[in-house]
Amino acid sequence: MADPRGFLNVVKQEAAKRPITERVKDWNEVYSHQPASERAAEVSDQARRCMDCGIPFCHSGTAGCPLGNLIPEWNDLVRRDRWDAASDRLHATNNFPEFTGRVCPAPCEAACVLSIAESDTGGSVTIKRVEQTIADLAWDAGSVVPQPPTINTGKRVAVVGSGPAGLAAAQQLTRAGHDVTVYERDDRLGGLLRYGIPEFKLEKSVLDQRLMQMRAEGTHFVTDCEVGVDFTVEQLREKFDAVVLAVGALRARDNTEVEGRSLAGIHLAMEHLVPANKECEGDGPTSISAKDKHVVIIGGGDTGADCLGTAHRQGAASVTQLDYNQALPEIRDERSPWPSWPLVLRTSPAHAEGGVVRHQVAVQRFLGDENGHVRAMVLAEVEVQRDADGRRVITPIGEEVELPCDLALFAIGFEGVEHGPLLDDYGLTLTRRGALSCGPDWQTTAPGVFVCGDAHRGASLVVWAIAEGRSAAHGVDAYLTGRSDLPSPVHPTALPLAVV
Repeated sequence: MADPRGFLNVVKQEAAKRPITERVKDWNEVYSHQPASERAAEVSDQARRCMDCGIPFCHSGTAGCPLGNLIPEWNDLVRRDRWDAASDRLHATNNFPEFTGRVCPAPCEAACVLSIAESDTGGSVTIKRVEQTIADLAWDAGSVVPQPPTINTGKRVAVVGSGPAGLAAAQQLTRAGHDVTVYERDDRLGGLLRYGIPEFKLEKSVLDQRLMQMRAEGTHFVTDCEVGVDFTVEQLREKFDAVVLAVGALRARDNTEVEGRSLAGIHLAMEHLVPANKECEGDGPTSISAKDKHVVIIGGGDTGADCLGTAHRQGAASVTQLDYNQALPEIRDERSPWPSWPLVLRTSPAHAEGGVVRHQVAVQRFLGDENGHVRAMVLAEVEVQRDADGRRVITPIGEEVELPCDLALFAIGFEGVEHGPLLDDYGLTLTRRGALSCGPDWQTTAPGVFVCGDAHRGASLVVWAIAEGRSAAHGVDAYLTGRSDLPSPVHPTALPLAVV
């Protein structure tokens, strides 16, 4: 059984970060580069805080981990220094724990029983840190090896998109004995793992080692190929028995109505993040640099925080992040009772590196110079309400303020799947949320065509993408063979208790 007094005797200890003055000068991961073998003892002690609850909400699909990670089991194995066994249990439910251990916001920790009364318990178990250490130790020990299939079904599957959902579906289907080819329109694999998430959050060597394993298992990859354009739907029908659409929800939300939006120097967040990541890959200087500029980021979410950290490393003169919402409380209140996702103030390591965050403000218009480049923006305090149909209404209520701005970045979310010939040729239409719908078997209205990840649920978390990729693989396998032993952690209609 678990240590019944572990959470009383062991103080919660988060992973150490590198000094700010050091980390803003490079693109390496924010957290201290301590080898997994050196942090194992401390992490093993942290795992003692897990109580092995009778009802482990941490791996509940509605509140905690949608993958159903067997968290109490591998916490107890880590507590007893059985790291190999812990890796086996972790990989049984999660194809890519080295990704989620770095970039997942950890709904499992929010649902941990110890987070009910943090002042009394010291806070949740550091589940994410334990997970990353298990994965890193397994890679260091060489125990994460290719698992090629033992059978060959003779069936061919195409996966469109190489983000976490597509990669999870591809790995599951390859291991089930199908011949799988992943198509990616970018020049490198990984989707937003590669070009959306900055290097300081996820070093791409971590992604590359997993791709190497998948290749050794037999998964085929094709880059620089946009399905529907370079490789037609008719060719897909001729070559493959099933298709998985894991194309993401990359249609960025914009505000084209704001006065001055067409000025030079105003961009969508991904127009800034993608070339910055390509520079880290060795492709030459970014086309949109924040160096010596007054940067204003419009949007208070994770993408905005990624732009913030990127601007720091590029040498911005100043960075301001705007959020039209009120600042959230620092502790959970009655609006988000445990074990739901808490509506609390969250900051990323990038916020500690500098910059200013302004709440309850919104841009009213942009001002340009004589060359047509943005030089400032005009802000106003705003009030956010909902109309009778539940739509958000933003109303200016305060005086206007002018803010210097040489580079403006819209990081206000995504509207859904991008339009293109792929959807048209399959006769697929988007829902009101801009997503692709499917039946309980993850199959769209086009026979033999399945969907998963952000393309199905809208922009969401990496952990949900992996869970949907695994579930869609179960649906494809059953479609091709009549039955499937592959796990299916979530249902297409599954939603968390709170939007995360």
